[in-house]
Amino acid sequence: MKYDKEEKENRLLSTAFKLFTEKGIKNTSIQEIVDNANVAKGTFYLYFKDKYEIRDILIAKKSEKLFSDALASLRKNYIKNFSDQIIYIINYVIDELTKTPILLSFIYKNLSWGVYNRTVVKLYDNKEDKKDSIYNLFIDGVKENNLKLKNPDVTLFMIIELVGSTCFNSILYKEPLPIEEYKPYLYDTIRNMISV
Repeated sequence: MKYDKEEKENRLLSTAFKLFTEKGIKNTSIQEIVDNANVAKGTFYLYFKDKYEIRDILIAKKSEKLFSDALASLRKNYIKNFSDQIIYIINYVIDELTKTPILLSFIYKNLSWGVYNRTVVKLYDNKEDKKDSIYNLFIDGVKENNLKLKNPDVTLFMIIELVGSTCFNSILYKEPLPIEEYKPYLYDTIRNMISV
């Protein structure tokens, strides 16, 4: 029974993502989502309040997965230097977003939700906070390296927002530069932010 519930929920999520990225959120109705997911309209409301809540959950989950995958990749490589670890993760995320511009267009304004918008994910996903996260890596790295950041939470938030907003233009429109040319400038700025 639980499997069936999860399966319906996952179908709604994947269908909504497909429709939102193809047609836009405004042009996608709940009826289209349920029809394409092959579930009853009432089933939608068992899981989600409206299409904006499913959008918020999708954004949070997709961006959280990006950072989780980046962290898993980091763990497979031996990188001791803290700023190199952060750059590795950011580079991984940028490369993934470059490969999937549809995902970039969907989450770029809210990339930080995968790290900070725990409210949306907690409401939806009653799992404990992950001990192994970019947030924990960053906060632990600041402490271990005795960095004198005024507010590490704000610094991490600013880094992620900087990446999301500037990489969107660089990847999709090659402004101010194509992404590979832009990365060194971005990484220098990030290193300066965490080498206080």
